[in-house]
Amino acid sequence: MAAASEYVQEVEKWRQDMEARLKADDGWLTVAGLWWLEKGDTTFGSAANAKIQLPPGNPPIAGFLRFDGQRVQLIPTEGVPLLVNDQPILISTLVNSDAETQPDTITLGDLTLLVLKRGDRIGIRLKDKNSKYRREFTHRNWFPVDEKYKVEAKFTPYPKPVKRQIPTVLDGVVEDQEAIGTVDFTLNGQPLKMEAVKASAGQIWFIFRDKTAGKQTYGAARFLYAPTPKNGKTVLDFNRAYNPPCAFNPFTTCPLPVKQNILPLAIEAGELKYDEHPSKS
Repeated sequence: MAAASEYVQEVEKWRQDMEARLKADDGWLTVAGLWWLEKGDTTFGSAANAKIQLPPGNPPIAGFLRFDGQRVQLIPTEGVPLLVNDQPILISTLVNSDAETQPDTITLGDLTLLVLKRGDRIGIRLKDKNSKYRREFTHRNWFPVDEKYKVEAKFTPYPKPVKRQIPTVLDGVVEDQEAIGTVDFTLNGQPLKMEAVKASAGQIWFIFRDKTAGKQTYGAARFLYAPTPKNGKTVLDFNRAYNPPCAFNPFTTCPLPVKQNILPLAIEAGELKYDEHPSKS
């Protein structure tokens, strides 16, 4: 059998790294709950009457989260070893959401609480290193690597970024995104166009769906990153199209594609649907 090409080896290594990140101590499989805050105090702990439920073995009421409609204040219960950004917290403190330049992390043992901002809603995400989704995870599944799904695209920037409120898989929850332009490309002989969203680390981001959705691939959307365009060009490698976190965990808030990014063809490349209970045959 011929050795895999350097390109195939590179993509396979990238896929292995993606799975490792998903399974990591801070990966998406550790997400164990999501609650949306209302004004006032919200208790968190293992007690049956705590509004935010922590796993058994944690303090009955570990503390309170006081929400005034804008900011969240953490009020710890005396004697509970809560940390904010790895520093002990003995008195109340304001907690930054993930919309801030420096979001804060609340930890209690193997648990992490994060403040989320989605549109005009504020929520609390619980991450647990012992989450059932992490314990029961099997593996990611992929189409075979096919180099014909790596294509060059022409990038047309918008005069200025366009702010969009993107619907998510959770009803009534939106994400604020900045659309920065469009790409034109040809795949399987068909001319196509997608809108790009601002991303970091020298990349642009696409949220898309194609005719494989709900059949071979995850039904809501798949994600794809591409290099920041140079001289009006970038490369779209659909072998690296992958499932959003919500394909593996119901407590995540994945954005859905805009109409322009719902593509009228089957892209048999990238990640397949996640099978939680694969056949043992």
